[in-house]
Amino acid sequence: MSKLEEVILRYLDLGINQQIDYEKYYLYSIITHSTAIEGSTVTELENQLLFDEGITAKGKTLAEQQMNVDLKAAYEESLALVRKHSEISVDMLRHLAAIVMKGTGKTYRTALGDFSSANGDLRLLNVTAGVGGRSYMSFNKVPQKLNEFSQSLNESRRQASNLSVQQRYDVSFDAHFRLVTIHPWADGNGRMSRLLMNHLQFEFGLIPTKILREDKEEYIKALIEAREQDDLQVFRDFMSDMMVKNLNSEIALYLQSTEETVGEFSISREKKPKSREKILELLAENPKLTIAGLSAAIGIGAKAVEKQLAKLRADGRLRRVGPAKGGHWELN
Repeated sequence: MSKLEEVILRYLDLGINQQIDYEKYYLYSIITHSTAIEGSTVTELENQLLFDEGITAKGKTLAEQQMNVDLKAAYEESLALVRKHSEISVDMLRHLAAIVMKGTGKTYRTALGDFSSANGDLRLLNVTAGVGGRSYMSFNKVPQKLNEFSQSLNESRRQASNLSVQQRYDVSFDAHFRLVTIHPWADGNGRMSRLLMNHLQFEFGLIPTKILREDKEEYIKALIEAREQDDLQVFRDFMSDMMVKNLNSEIALYLQSTEETVGEFSISREKKPKSREKILELLAENPKLTIAGLSAAIGIGAKAVEKQLAKLRADGRLRRVGPAKGGHWELN
């Protein structure tokens, strides 16, 4: 059993994936971090308010908020396709790409004609990986390569039930790497590659991979190294190690929020108010307390605070009034 499979078993045994609204808020987190890699500064809590209540974040550009709204719509469409067990095809990928880029795509004019990233059109120009970077494959090879990729991926999907958990993750990691290497679109390739990876993971019944904004540099390095060495295992190993780290962090935060002791994680079991009750007490005294302020007062991480706030709101015990900055909390 791989290290990743061991950590997943621990994660599932604790029932973290059975928390109220786990799937919704985990998805919001995936979306937030995926757009952050592309430059968005919208936080998970701001996206929660944006998605659930239509409250925009003060000081954030329209483009970055639209990027998050569009990616959410693309994930919702992806999940609908997963439920239908739809085949992967060039048309399906273009359809998802059009949703991803709906509000932020643009029209390109080339000697071969115009194309629009907002429509999911395949690129009609050549691109490189940044200033001085290596060129991706010629645009005229993209349609055929994308079709071959889709057919190969469908064959892997048909064999998924015979694979171990680690092997199924590897199929999704490989799909991410291969799609971003084909680079079918002028914009949105990173978001689409991460979306396709998660699409397969949802279909395979796996915990979807989150690539955190703080891991952006190492993530890009792993993509470049795997490409330069022509070795998929480089990227597989990086993604697996990153998932182990992130899931262990989720486990530690969960145990910290519930004051339990499990295995190697030791959390105090003294009789004291649980985190969510302490949050309510603090907000009753000062409704304008920020996440950072709550984190410092309670002694748990900001991410754990965000999770507790989300649960309290889902339970109807708390609601947000006004914008993320300048608003306040009200207890129900």
